[in-house]
Amino acid sequence: MSKRFNGAIVGLLSAMLFSSAAMAQQATHAFGPGEQSIYRVQYLGVTAGTAQITVGAPMKQWGEQVWPIVSLAKSDPALNVWPIKDKFVSYWHAEGQRTLGSDFFVDENNKRRRQRIQLKDGGKTAHVIRQYEGAQPTEATHELPEGTMDMAAAAFALRNRGIADGQEYTYPVFTGSKSFTLRAKVDGRQKLKTSLGEREVFRVKLQTEFSEKLKAKRDIVAYFTTDSSHVPVRIEADLALGSIVAELSEYKQGRLMAMNETKGG
Repeated sequence: MSKRFNGAIVGLLSAMLFSSAAMAQQATHAFGPGEQSIYRVQYLGVTAGTAQITVGAPMKQWGEQVWPIVSLAKSDPALNVWPIKDKFVSYWHAEGQRTLGSDFFVDENNKRRRQRIQLKDGGKTAHVIRQYEGAQPTEATHELPEGTMDMAAAAFALRNRGIADGQEYTYPVFTGSKSFTLRAKVDGRQKLKTSLGEREVFRVKLQTEFSEKLKAKRDIVAYFTTDSSHVPVRIEADLALGSIVAELSEYKQGRLMAMNETKGG
């Protein structure tokens, strides 16, 4: 299994979906603290691992009230070629509908590293700290397009601001070393059998600018429920490293809150 398998799990599930700042917000958050989604991930047709995404309880980060969005990626224990156990945390500022930054804890093939990104000035500046196990940390500052988010936060921003038939969206995303624009187009509706039962879903085509083994051979396709929660239920990607399909296997709704409940929080 490729060492970039982690990026495919966390990146695709948490990042392939994004928002347009011009869209009107819903009256109620599409998600809230306590929400949890678990996905079964297949790589080249074989179950390769799981991805779990949880919206945590409110907490303070960099002096602000945030909801931690925690993504866990784990390889299947039966596949010992390249064991993976990674954790990505995006610090969602519910009042501002953006992220303040992220922490990425990487554990791949028993090698560990950590990356912290703090976004400042409304996402126009990123302060990045990286540290490999046993080495001194390095720091860097990046100037970014206004409104830049990490990939996980962008997915949740889309859910809050809505998905509409025939619409196209773009959003700037920063990975810690690269900044690029994600593009998506809503390609209609269809019925899909899911772990939630048969649901009507939006079919969304995604264009990315990942490189090397994560470079997409064709548009990535993601499916969101058409209800107000816009739960991602399936993602299909044909990448240079191989085909990946992620399907929702378990879902727990979190606390649904009106947008004005987070004002001043």
